[in-house]
Amino acid sequence: MTKQVALVTGGSIGIGRASCIALANAGYKVVVTDVLGKEGAEVVETIVAAGGEAQFQAMDVTDTAHVDGVIQTVEENFGRLDVVVANAGIAKKVPLSEMTDEAWDITHEVDLKGVMRVARAAAPGMRKRKSGAFIALASVVGTAYGWDEHVQYAAAKGGVAGLVRGLAIELAKDQIRVNAIAPGFIRSAQTLDPYHSVGEEGLAAAAPSVPLGRIGDPEDIADVVVFLASNAARYITGQVITVDGGLLVAL
Repeated sequence: MTKQVALVTGGSIGIGRASCIALANAGYKVVVTDVLGKEGAEVVETIVAAGGEAQFQAMDVTDTAHVDGVIQTVEENFGRLDVVVANAGIAKKVPLSEMTDEAWDITHEVDLKGVMRVARAAAPGMRKRKSGAFIALASVVGTAYGWDEHVQYAAAKGGVAGLVRGLAIELAKDQIRVNAIAPGFIRSAQTLDPYHSVGEEGLAAAAPSVPLGRIGDPEDIADVVVFLASNAARYITGQVITVDGGLLVAL
């Protein structure tokens, strides 16, 4: 059978990198996209060295023409695009007293509008084939928590949950499934930033509050990505699946 094709945004590091590798291990041809070219090429090398198939495409999710062009190229090169993982995101600490329109807008351009751009570009091909899985990365911030001095991030990630629910209804008639994952504390480049996020000390302090007793790894999210992409999740759409080691239910 022809291998299915999966595209991951923000695929060069963290959860995106782990998702690319997990999808390749599951048998997908993987298109790694990011603004980080060197790191993206390294992900491709890792996948190919393990016997998988992957390529890197530079893509900035804030640029509509860029997103449309990359999706078109993938469709032309492979004749299909079966799975999209909209993972690209940023988190910046900005107190409300210092919040500018620009600071608000850039987070939404990446974290929310970037998800929409990729979905909008990928949907026509999926609709034509009457199949597809679209997976977005939300967060427990925005779906369950607020975050001090990160109101723009919480708003954008909350918006991702709403976007996913709306897309799920609109695209269901064409057998396209749309879901989101809301990670809790995950050890990634973003969370390890001690200024814009919690840093190593913050993660260590948070670990005892997680019922499963540890901070999550990117692979913990990547395995859920693979599940939602697969036929095993064939009757799941419009859901925001929390992956947090039991953090929310312990509140």
